[in-house]
Amino acid sequence: MKFLVTSTAVAALFFSAVPSAFAQETDPPGPVTVSGSAALVSDYRFRGVSQTDEEMAVQAGFTVTHESGAYVGTWASNLSGWGTFGGANMELDLYGGYKFGVGSGGTLDVGLTWYMYPGGADETDFAEGYAKLSGTMGPMSLTAGVAYAPKQEALGNYSATPDSRGQKEDNLYLWGDGAVGVPSTPVTLKGHIGYSDGNPGLGPNGTSVAPTGKYWDWLIGADVAVGPLTLGVAYVDTDISRSESAYLLPNFSSTKDGGSIADGQAVFSISAAF
Repeated sequence: MKFLVTSTAVAALFFSAVPSAFAQETDPPGPVTVSGSAALVSDYRFRGVSQTDEEMAVQAGFTVTHESGAYVGTWASNLSGWGTFGGANMELDLYGGYKFGVGSGGTLDVGLTWYMYPGGADETDFAEGYAKLSGTMGPMSLTAGVAYAPKQEALGNYSATPDSRGQKEDNLYLWGDGAVGVPSTPVTLKGHIGYSDGNPGLGPNGTSVAPTGKYWDWLIGADVAVGPLTLGVAYVDTDISRSESAYLLPNFSSTKDGGSIADGQAVFSISAAF
């Protein structure tokens, strides 16, 4: 999740959050809280693969959480702009779930995400359930997760033949995240690794979330807190080879410099939370 924010918008988000911060000093928290974020990123990478043809993205979202642990929210980003995802140039995610404590300091989060591509073809939208377990180990925060999208048309291995219409596939994604703060600095080091196992093809409209069938993705980087903002840099890569990246065509065409959108690249971001 990532987004583009001008300095004016960032300032507006920050100052709009200030009154709430002061109110929390005097008023007890209510049963429902609202949180959000906005960011500018140099490339929108979803599980290691660029969704914006290695161009910048504007992203934002918010979550409404009940004191019981139940929550709902939404998040959106622009896409590549060159007609992928059945003609949609926007991704809009709706999600909901339940988060609760487990063990000694752990948190289990179980929910469902509905991926939507407004303006695209009918078979683009799909649902994916997830579960993730978070906790700490010494100074490190760790998260392990699994996401499973059951068989549905948006993930089907469609071909050019009429008989292929209506095919359905499923998708499994496993991942782990870690982060650790550097003592006496505003720097947080972060890492990620993920494994996708799904349809070896783009589906009917480029919506398969494992476009080469099976592959690994990883990330290593750092975030720096600067006042109300977070500046980030990360190196993102996959093990998708040049020959395998043929599966990314034509919906995911090569970038303007001839490179694959699954190749390694540094991704920069600036974000704000409220």
